[in-house]
Amino acid sequence: MKPSELVVVLDFGGQYTQLIARKVRQCKVYCEILRYDTPFEEILARQPKGLIFSGGPSSVYEAGAPACDPRLYDSGIPVLGICYGLQLMAHQLGGKVAPSEKREYGKTELHVLDDSDLFRGLNPRLICWMSHGDQVLESPPGFRVTSETVNCPIASFAHRERKLFGVQFHPEVAHTPWGIEVIRNFLYDQCGCQGLWTMESFVEAATRHIRERVGKDRVLCGLSGGIDSATVAALVHRAVGKQLTCIFVNHGFLRKNEAEDVRRTFTEHFDINLVYIDASKRFLERMRGVTAPEEKRKTIGEEFVRVFEEESRKLGNFRFLAQGTLYPDVIESGTRDAARIKTHHNVGGLPEKINFELLEPLRDLFKDEARAVAEELGLPPEITWRHPFPGPGLAIRIIGEVTEERLHILREADAIVVEEIKKAGLYRDIWQVFAVLPPLRSVGVMGDHRTYAHPIVLRAVTSEDGMTADWARLPYEVLERIANRVVNEVPGVNRLVYDVTSKPPGTIEWE
Repeated sequence: MKPSELVVVLDFGGQYTQLIARKVRQCKVYCEILRYDTPFEEILARQPKGLIFSGGPSSVYEAGAPACDPRLYDSGIPVLGICYGLQLMAHQLGGKVAPSEKREYGKTELHVLDDSDLFRGLNPRLICWMSHGDQVLESPPGFRVTSETVNCPIASFAHRERKLFGVQFHPEVAHTPWGIEVIRNFLYDQCGCQGLWTMESFVEAATRHIRERVGKDRVLCGLSGGIDSATVAALVHRAVGKQLTCIFVNHGFLRKNEAEDVRRTFTEHFDINLVYIDASKRFLERMRGVTAPEEKRKTIGEEFVRVFEEESRKLGNFRFLAQGTLYPDVIESGTRDAARIKTHHNVGGLPEKINFELLEPLRDLFKDEARAVAEELGLPPEITWRHPFPGPGLAIRIIGEVTEERLHILREADAIVVEEIKKAGLYRDIWQVFAVLPPLRSVGVMGDHRTYAHPIVLRAVTSEDGMTADWARLPYEVLERIANRVVNEVPGVNRLVYDVTSKPPGTIEWE
């Protein structure tokens, strides 16, 4: 699915690289993230309209520091360097980079000196987010300084004729609220982009690609009822119709009444071949004695594939397995450029040998883009705006061994949490809200009797794409109602605590 406009982000190991990609896409320009050492010829073969160099933890003057092919600067392709990217550009083109006398971390006032390029249409004084220990002391020949801060006299520079630009601050983070305008000015004014990347264009291109790749073969889709797999099912069905069969596997780790709700929803809204498999006892048996999070994910991932293989043999031959894999799944499961944070059961959790070719049409999309695709395909709001739910389900929200008793406790508590959040009108404002059951007990008093029962952890976060998240500031009265109901209505629970950790340093899920 080659887009008509492409911008390449070269990743130098920065923690915000994926945010750069998201901001570019928010400007309706498609982008891909490549390693910093991607060969010059390979980059040119993709015919990008622009290049963006990410930040990174290294110092450009150190031996072995990441560096791109310097021929990129003479290729005629506009370049925007961000943080490390600016320093690398300066270093490679004859400027001087050294440790800062005063490091800058956090919000800083920026004074714009030249508003003719990246800062077009912006105020002369702005608040930006800085995160650097090195700085450019001397710009390369031919470059002009376009902004400064109190501690950073070269906060950005530009070479208009060569279309080379660099900024020391981070325009991609939310703490630089006007940062997207800098990126948009680069994309539209310097790269000549027109903003042709829309979910309508994606759906059309993906439909053609799926139809061409599948041909007359059959496709099997693992349907969970969540937004990712539902969108994939609708997209593949649009492309190949009755060649698609969806299997909904109840692994026993679903939320309360979820199996019935999913079956009813897809029966009412879709003309799709749907096969329901109750494999809850089988999966629970596989979880016996398993406590390590990675082992849980890999075991569940393998069991899913085995169920699909068995059912496909009963239903006939299937060549493809369609999955709702998203870009954050790929990044968090670990790539050549990113350390593994956790294995997603549909990425790194798959066994080495499977009897299907994978069909993952959403693999390059963020969650908010998947929702936009779902709306474009006409999926009902109860699916489109359903909170993300991990493939392994409640199994990774139970810390330690998964048992039937612990599943019942967590399922009942989670149902109360979601119900109260919806009653308060907060469901659409929150990215995810759910309950976690840790392997702990605490002392309590109920009806003048001592109790020694389980605590429930409440987790609620706000986010745009799941790559970063902040804990949701729930009203005290909502927290109070949830706590009262969980303790009073769920046997075996005598305490509720609220997780107020952001991502990073934490993750959204506990396992």
